[in-house]
Amino acid sequence: MLRNSCCFAVALALLLICGPPAHAAATVKVPLASTVADQTGVTITIYNSNLGLVKDQRTIRLPQGGSELRFMDVAAKIIPASVAIQSRNDSSSLEILEQNYEYDLLNPEKLLNKYVGKEVQLYQKTPYTDKEELVAATLLANNDGPIFRIGDGVTFGHPGRVIFPGVPADLISKPTLVWLLDNRLAKPHQVEATYLTEGISWRSDYVLTLNAKDTLADLAGWVTIDNQSGASYRNALVKLVAGDVNRVTEIVQDKPEGKVYFGNSKSIAAPQFKEQAFFEYHLYTLQRPSTIKENQTKQISLLTADAVPVRKELLFRGAPYYYQNQYGELAANQKVGVFVELENREKYHLGIPLPKGTVRVYKQDTDGTLQFIGEDAIDHTPKDEKVRVKLGEAFDVVGSRKQT
Repeated sequence: MLRNSCCFAVALALLLICGPPAHAAATVKVPLASTVADQTGVTITIYNSNLGLVKDQRTIRLPQGGSELRFMDVAAKIIPASVAIQSRNDSSSLEILEQNYEYDLLNPEKLLNKYVGKEVQLYQKTPYTDKEELVAATLLANNDGPIFRIGDGVTFGHPGRVIFPGVPADLISKPTLVWLLDNRLAKPHQVEATYLTEGISWRSDYVLTLNAKDTLADLAGWVTIDNQSGASYRNALVKLVAGDVNRVTEIVQDKPEGKVYFGNSKSIAAPQFKEQAFFEYHLYTLQRPSTIKENQTKQISLLTADAVPVRKELLFRGAPYYYQNQYGELAANQKVGVFVELENREKYHLGIPLPKGTVRVYKQDTDGTLQFIGEDAIDHTPKDEKVRVKLGEAFDVVGSRKQT
């Protein structure tokens, strides 16, 4: 017995001096965190269906072997199933073992719920000295308000401010991607994370200004980007996809009213977007970096064309449902539609596929003041096709229907 006790004492002494085995210490690793400060570039491709494709590039140094990486500053409306990560400098040396999306965000209600059954402190003012003092309390429940045990009593509606000893590990301040990785590269990785996010979209807004004779018009096109995705994209390469991209679920999009721009410049500015055919759609690439802030509506010039020939027409459409077993005069004083039509041709400084959007039409009155005379929505319009915009109904022209 004495010999066994001596052996145990020696082993314990060696353990205290040398520490635990290397493999046991290696299993306990602090998670790494990557923020937007590591970002080296970002590309955002925006669809006109409340969808964006983000490519977030960062330089990250990872320890060799297994590690946990918290990839922060991603969009709050990210689609977790769409996330992909790769190393751009050595893809074979980085393997993803597990992927998680943490979205249990910190707020007062969740913080209270996490501390039910635990001790907190309350700051309260004493009525005599008007000074604040700390009171220890136990949070018993948080149902329609916190309930505390203070000493031998139970109370609710306590006026004191609650002081928590810390933030629980499973609550985070912002949405975070968490990866369990196996790394075999000693130098830093050029990591690219790709994901889809909802909450960002774009549309086209056009301003058409008619001349006095309704024969020529100046056209200005604007791209309106609305970012409600829960993230900012700084100095991003911006691409826009125009077309009807099929999705599994249809997302209802709120479209805020865009700003109206009036321009009478006779010089044609260089286009900011480069257009190209892409699959069965059209891709517009902004020729400079741009910052799209969170909760921001941004407008960028798409095209400018002066003195575009237009044609005004009055249209009285036939209505087959009027002519069923009836004869003679069917309807009198029927309204007649007013339209303007232009051709999307290169010789008029147009000739690029026009994304769908709203065309707002203006004209100067006799005092030289610009007045709004109507608007209409247009669909995606290929080059060399006609654009027809309905302005309203004619005031001094009516139509009658008679079947003979």
